[in-house]
Amino acid sequence: MSSFSHIDEQGKSRMVDVTDKPHSIRTARATGVVKTSVQLLSLLREGKISKGNPLDVAKIAGIMAAKNTAHLIPLCHPLALTHVDVAFQLLDDGIRLEATVTAEGKTGVEMEALTAVSVAALTLYDMCKAVDHEMTITDIFLSEKTGGRSGHYLRK
Repeated sequence: MSSFSHIDEQGKSRMVDVTDKPHSIRTARATGVVKTSVQLLSLLREGKISKGNPLDVAKIAGIMAAKNTAHLIPLCHPLALTHVDVAFQLLDDGIRLEATVTAEGKTGVEMEALTAVSVAALTLYDMCKAVDHEMTITDIFLSEKTGGRSGHYLRK
């Protein structure tokens, strides 16, 4: 038997059967960074981006992405999410993004949190590229998860 849950005994891809798994509260937190110019950060702080507020739009994009993860990532289960939030912190050299996702279900929400951060970062890039073409999206990772058989995970 494969040690990968998405591969069957014949080596073929499959959606994991979670029918018999118990429900539990699942949470996941993912983080990412968009490295930017000082000029762009200044414009963001002053609210002077011509397309509107990129942080507000990126938050909505991240929430929508989390809700649609099963349509984007093959073999992900569609989940009834009970909470999604995307938060931003302006740094000296960029923007730190953090997505938090919660659901009550049979499978985790890590992919939803990672998708939320990724799409929020891409949205920031799209809305701010006229000011800074050299932005870099980096350091996207799972920060923490709770629930399910594997319990609590906290990145060191």
